[in-house]
Amino acid sequence: MSTSLSAETLREALRDIADPATGQDIVAAGLVEAIELRGGLVHVSLLTDRQRAPAMEPVCRAVEKRLAREAGVQNVTAVLTAHKPAAAAQQPPAQAHGHAHGQHAARPPLLAEVGAVVAVASGKGGVGKSTVAVNLAVALAQMGLRVGLLDADIYGPSLPRMLGLARKPEVRGDRMLPLPAWGLKAMSIGFLVDEETAMIWRGPMVMGALEQMMGQVEWGPLDIMIVDMPPGTGDAQLTMAQRVALAGAVIVSTPQDVALADARRGVRMFERTRVPVLGIVENMSFFCCPNCGHRSDIFGHGGAKAEAHRLGTEFLGEVPLLLDIRNSGDAGEPIAAAAPESEAGRAFAALAGRVWAKLPAGRGKPAAAGPRIVVE
Repeated sequence: MSTSLSAETLREALRDIADPATGQDIVAAGLVEAIELRGGLVHVSLLTDRQRAPAMEPVCRAVEKRLAREAGVQNVTAVLTAHKPAAAAQQPPAQAHGHAHGQHAARPPLLAEVGAVVAVASGKGGVGKSTVAVNLAVALAQMGLRVGLLDADIYGPSLPRMLGLARKPEVRGDRMLPLPAWGLKAMSIGFLVDEETAMIWRGPMVMGALEQMMGQVEWGPLDIMIVDMPPGTGDAQLTMAQRVALAGAVIVSTPQDVALADARRGVRMFERTRVPVLGIVENMSFFCCPNCGHRSDIFGHGGAKAEAHRLGTEFLGEVPLLLDIRNSGDAGEPIAAAAPESEAGRAFAALAGRVWAKLPAGRGKPAAAGPRIVVE
């Protein structure tokens, strides 16, 4: 078989998978309705009906696993669509596709009770993305919103330490309960494995773990969920973009040119997957000496603001480089809760207000006043 990545080569690869009802391969059985290819992103629609949907779910998994082995494929999503009635054949193609309008999808939508899912991402590690994500989530909770915080960094989860959580989540039936902390609900792979365990997982395992933390966790109704993404533009980002209706992405960068170049790639990745970029945050923007008050632009200053303008997206604000932010994170007490009136606390509160205002749910509808959580 040719190694050239095309819908036809992918269709031929699917002949390796059998229809459980007839024993034929799923292509010959007419179950492969469509294969959509966008770069390395693959979306497969499989025809079924409601009665057969449970038996076809393993076929979806087999399709994703099989096509993930093809050279050039970065991520695969397979969905079940219902057989269309005869009248539907007269509709234009965009309307006739069952998955275009979500008709009878056998796989329930992930995070269906969440009003808005926002990814906090960076093009590279070391820019303080997790610190921004945690404090942004806490600041949103202090606005009176129902907030979830998902740690999607499977290889390097930070939430357990930064939230001060060191216990496993309770399991009720076949679903896990997120852990409460600082007025929000949180879930991380770090709650399930030892802190020193190395996660040596391939892409499909990472994607499967992410789907479990979204679909098999009892999140309940939420106004907003903040997702702490791993650095870079890999499997986790593609999974989130394909399986969740992301309301937007916040890009975190330091002012230095190297970080900005990676942030630029992060912005372009979300644009290519049609996820709105809410804006860029400049973290570690400047340092003021606590003794003499002298200001030092250790990583430069204003680079993220200039880059946001160049990319045509909003500059969401700057967060200073402060020892208190690091100390509070290491102690498991996010500074947005531990010291909300501090310079850092006010910066995160302003960021939370701006992010909420940019979302459809927050436009013209301020959050209900809720108690501010302060550590004495």
